[in-house]
Amino acid sequence: MREVDTAAAYLREHLPFAPELALVLGSGLGGLAERIENAVTIPYREVPGFPLSTAPGHAGQFVAGMLGGKRVLCMQGRFHYYEGHDMRAIALPVRVFKALGCRALILTNAAGGVNWDFNVGDFMLITDHINFMGVNPLRGENDERIGPRFCDMTQVYTPQLQQLAQDVAAKQGLLLQKGVYLGYMGPSFETPAEIRAFRTLGADAVGMSTVPEAIAASHCGLPVLGLSLITNMAAGMAGKRLSGEEVIEIADRRGPVFQTFVLGIVEAM
Repeated sequence: MREVDTAAAYLREHLPFAPELALVLGSGLGGLAERIENAVTIPYREVPGFPLSTAPGHAGQFVAGMLGGKRVLCMQGRFHYYEGHDMRAIALPVRVFKALGCRALILTNAAGGVNWDFNVGDFMLITDHINFMGVNPLRGENDERIGPRFCDMTQVYTPQLQQLAQDVAAKQGLLLQKGVYLGYMGPSFETPAEIRAFRTLGADAVGMSTVPEAIAASHCGLPVLGLSLITNMAAGMAGKRLSGEEVIEIADRRGPVFQTFVLGIVEAM
């Protein structure tokens, strides 16, 4: 795809190195970028073909530098389908990461807990997902240089990276839940009836991102680790109304612990 080549060429020219690892930081979780050493910042608006990130808590910029002894390229904020971006735009950064030579992608998000055994503030290792967005980022003409027309989705979330994350959590004494993430279109929160249906389908957490990026990564052969921070219990579970402010508040409160956890993972990769 021409837009992948153009964006990758721009970043190669402006980055201080070829990145090893890519990270996407979700709502309220962008503080990890502040731990990057010798950081170089590139706003998305400066990268050819990139849209603007308008979601609350998303800075809308790349941050490149050293983290945990690795050369990382971090998205401080992501693109969402509910913002009006098409799936092609949401998949673009993932394909650019692959073109730049990244060997793995860490996707993080703030999510609503669907599993009754979860608590607000828990971390969840994504073991699989359900695409309930009604659209797929691979729809349309396929570029065989990027990936096959029909992409296998048996192991979207790389087992070796899942085990690594579990080992780091155990070393740090963290409770790490495991479960299935359901991607919902948004921007409205789900109804209690939808949450009951999602639980029946096997979902443990629900959110408005990550699934398109994971599909795009699987398509281009980029290993993926997915992590959710449970910032609220989903609709109808806690007996109260949901708000975006609550999501940001919990993400900010648990941010330092989350950052230490991801830093430990990066160091071990």
